[in-house]
Amino acid sequence: MTNKFQSILTAVFVLPAFLLIGQYNDYIGAGHSDGIIVSASSQSENTDANNSLNGKGLFAKRAEAGRFLNQATFGPSLEEIDQCVSIGIENWIEDQFLLPRSEYQSLAEDIWDEYLTAYLDMGYTEDDIYGPWYKHFSYAWWTNVVQEEDQLRQKIAYALSQIFVISINSDLIDHGIEIASYYDVLAKHAFGNFRDLLFDVTMNANMGYYLSHLNNPREIPEENIHPDENYAREIMQLFTIGLYELNLDGSRKLDGNGNFIPTYNNNDIKQFARVFTGLGMSEIKDIVDWTDEAYFGLNIYGGDMTYPMKMYDEFHEPGTKELLNGYVIPANQDPMKDINDAIDHLFNHPNVGPFIGKQLIQRLVKSNPSPAYVSRVASIFNNNGDGVRGDLKTVIKAILLDEEARSCLGLEQDNEGKMKEPLMRYTHFVRTTPFINPLDKYWNPGFNFQDATEQIILAAPTVFNFYLPDHQPVGELTEANLVAPEFSLHNTRTSIGYINEVNQWTIWGAPWWSWENEIGIETIEINYDAYPEEFSDPETLIHYLDILYTSAQMTDETRSNIREQVSSLYWGQGDEDWIYRIMLAQYLTLISPDFVIQK
Repeated sequence: MTNKFQSILTAVFVLPAFLLIGQYNDYIGAGHSDGIIVSASSQSENTDANNSLNGKGLFAKRAEAGRFLNQATFGPSLEEIDQCVSIGIENWIEDQFLLPRSEYQSLAEDIWDEYLTAYLDMGYTEDDIYGPWYKHFSYAWWTNVVQEEDQLRQKIAYALSQIFVISINSDLIDHGIEIASYYDVLAKHAFGNFRDLLFDVTMNANMGYYLSHLNNPREIPEENIHPDENYAREIMQLFTIGLYELNLDGSRKLDGNGNFIPTYNNNDIKQFARVFTGLGMSEIKDIVDWTDEAYFGLNIYGGDMTYPMKMYDEFHEPGTKELLNGYVIPANQDPMKDINDAIDHLFNHPNVGPFIGKQLIQRLVKSNPSPAYVSRVASIFNNNGDGVRGDLKTVIKAILLDEEARSCLGLEQDNEGKMKEPLMRYTHFVRTTPFINPLDKYWNPGFNFQDATEQIILAAPTVFNFYLPDHQPVGELTEANLVAPEFSLHNTRTSIGYINEVNQWTIWGAPWWSWENEIGIETIEINYDAYPEEFSDPETLIHYLDILYTSAQMTDETRSNIREQVSSLYWGQGDEDWIYRIMLAQYLTLISPDFVIQK
């Protein structure tokens, strides 16, 4: 276990190496130390000041890889950082494109079967056991996030879940397998084409229920029945084009009077609402005994939302639909062609590239991308180089490989980076910590964390997600005309709630309390035996935490604080004092601005 960590034990002088890397091939610190002797005020058996020059102490490559993987994964382990160093960032992305896709529905079904069988074997009856509901989807989501290798696809699916929002703040909380199937749609298309994603989201019954175009009927004026306008509004406002016409760089266009130009009006919403009519359930659930087939009007407790909706022609509005910028869908054509025409119409709108591209940059890299960064990404969305529009693979590469994502020159600038949302801090801790977990189960219901931080997966309070892309917290950021979306979750209650959660993780040694002790699923606990005893040395421990959690950006102030606190920590436990040092150092790192603010 010591060898696993040995190569980081002598790392010093990070920033100079960081700034020079990639500019020169021959410099002090890259191994050219003949005739030079280095001394230091503090020396331990695990560190050697000469390593700052002979190359053994250089971890700029790890810092660069860790910073990238913070953007592209749910939190990189030391092994993943080293793999990225070995093959390079671009090759790492290409390898991720080739990995098999994590499945959510099938895993949630397997978990439910295991869960149900275990309780039945204990003497419970099926009437005693509730589910499958959200908890079982959460078990599947955490299992994939922690264990599966397709981290980039999962990270993009998560980003898409915050654009194409469905939420368990609805009756969907009772439908764990179905919402898992919706997440599969996002994961399936994460590396695909945006047009296909938009169509499958539109036809998904979970979305149909959440935004009420499931069982949306044609107009019958004499009965005061009119098409529901909810999905028609949100597919424009949130999923494709936004509220105002945009330039390629994401800035808003102005009319002759200097006013913003709206992309649509109320009449446009009504016209799009006519398009999204006639869709209903395509399959029934096994428990249904009152019909042999699905029908228009069947609700989510009878219909199976794991299947896409289907068109019931007689309930679809047959007339013309006058959409944006004079585009007209003719009357009485095939109803599904109406939907495909509307999807194509929105997909080809010039706003989509900058509107979606900027939000993906915000989810992965930084809250305030420059207009030039947005423009570069939007241009790739518009044309991937081979004449293809909406190719998400090339968009992802453009975002992650852009100079604003990779350059270190902006690390000290206030407009760089983003606040790491609470759930991403949580996954980072769990993915990088050794646990005692005999059954290898990551069955996390998440509700305690939600109470503390107001965030768990698929639990946004509204269709507008946990935060708006242009949210500005009151204070210096607003005065500087900067946005900080994730700060919507940061308030006097949740800030303390997060600290309390970190206390549970580190001091109590458990990332969550198991809800399933009765069937032998124990609360997992930190395995301190997996850490080398060299971590009793504060400098060694701090270097490790710096690489793992702050991408070698830990400030002198944070280092000094951790050093001061752990150096004097002796609780009379003899040889085990170093374990308490790990607890305290990890706690102080995870609540520090260095970790919470991702740059």
